[in-house]
Amino acid sequence: MIVAGFGYRSGATAESLRSALARAQAHMQAVDAPITHVATTADKVPLLTALDLPALAVESVAGIATPTCSPASLVARGTGSVAEAAALAAAGPGGRLLVPRHISADRLATCAIAEGASA
Repeated sequence: MIVAGFGYRSGATAESLRSALARAQAHMQAVDAPITHVATTADKVPLLTALDLPALAVESVAGIATPTCSPASLVARGTGSVAEAAALAAAGPGGRLLVPRHISADRLATCAIAEGASA
C-alpha cells in the first residue's frame, strides 16, 4: 500500500491538495506502485474525497516523529508534520516514508508519501 498523507489549512481547496500531491509524486524514485490511499486527521478527511482515492482517517498524529518540523504543526497537532505523520500512521506498523512533505503552490497544503503493508 502506498499512502499519500496530507496536512492543510482551512483555506485549502482540492487544487491545493492536487498541487501538493503532484510535487510529492515528482520526488518518488524507484517506486513503480501507484498511490492506493490518501490520509489525514479525522477532522480533515472530507476534502480528500476530491482526490478520488480511498481516504483513511487518522485519529491522532500527536507524538509521531517526522523528519521535517513545522512549528505551527507541532503546536497545533503535536507532530512536526501532519502530512508525514498521517502517511506513516495510515501505512501501519513498519510503514516507511518514501517522500517527505512537499508544499502546494498556494502554500495551503502539504503532502508526504509512505509505504506500508496494511490496508
